[in-house]
Amino acid sequence: MSRESIEAELEDPRINLPAVIARNEKTVREGFWKKMAKVAGRIPFAEDAATAWFCTRDPATPLHVKATLLAALAYFVLPFDIVPDWIIGLGFADDATVVAMAFRLVSTHIKPEHRAAARKALGLPPLETPKP
Repeated sequence: MSRESIEAELEDPRINLPAVIARNEKTVREGFWKKMAKVAGRIPFAEDAATAWFCTRDPATPLHVKATLLAALAYFVLPFDIVPDWIIGLGFADDATVVAMAFRLVSTHIKPEHRAAARKALGLPPLETPKP
């Protein structure tokens, strides 16, 4: 599928992309930190998820980046997904995959400040900055 055809599909009024983005933003805003408080110590992608959260809160982040990250974080927050979270060893595999793919798609927009804020929020030590 070409970029032009994807863009044309996204402009279809039946999709109503602004409403989808707003719904995902509300879902993430209301549930992200609640879920992180419950599972952060059990998931290896906690830092990336929190970094994505802070990237979505940055006014300088482009809308398409926010939309991508909010969709991935909404999938993580919602209790309904492909592999139920309560399945030990596999429960967060689908969530990790979705967050990782979204993160990778928009990685050029992830700033050191987003990562630093995530580490601070999770109680992790700051990353060492390389000395010139």
